Amino acid sequence: MKSRFTNYIVTLAVFVALLSLTSCGYNTLQSQDEIIKASWSEVVNQYQRRADLVPNLVSTVKGYATHEKDVFEVVTAARAKVGSVTINADQLADDEAFKKFQEAQAGMSSALSRLLAVAENYPNLKADASFRDLQAQLEGTENRIAVARKRYIDSIKDYNVTVRSFPSNLTAKWLGLTIKPNFTVEDEKSISKPPTVTF
Repeated sequence: MKSRFTNYIVTLAVFVALLSLTSCGYNTLQSQDEIIKASWSEVVNQYQRRADLVPNLVSTVKGYATHEKDVFEVVTAARAKVGSVTINADQLADDEAFKKFQEAQAGMSSALSRLLAVAENYPNLKADASFRDLQAQLEGTENRIAVARKRYIDSIKDYNVTVRSFPSNLTAKWLGLTIKPNFTVEDEKSISKPPTVTF
């Protein structure tokens, strides 16, 4: 009778242990971490696509606006900075590296805006089929960047919720996993203003 009771207790303990393992969140945390890495790779991929379009765009504009040398230099410098500031998924928790990456990308966006503003001054350039194609590709790439960033933000949110929720928070704490930083906007006031559109 005593051995039967002991067997029952051992079986119950094993069952409880197995049940706790399935709800500990380890596999979920690992899966979500991999999703974050894949999402980040897609963000970087789209930023690289944008950087790759820049030389073609610059050379097309140069053909029409030869005396806009300072704008071309700014765009070239921004592209070089983007190429030199890289960050992989394992470095995302490094606030300083992430900030440098975001600053480089913001610099590229600003430089491209200046380049496209210059193009507004040249009606023949705006009518050029190559320029229109490159501008459409750039616009499409900016949309892809926005989608990739949204997916990354969503994957970070899911991961952070898992890290902070019980019982997976116990597993996360045991593994030394903490919440991950998300994309931030450097100047939130500037994006709250509607853009100026001129024709």
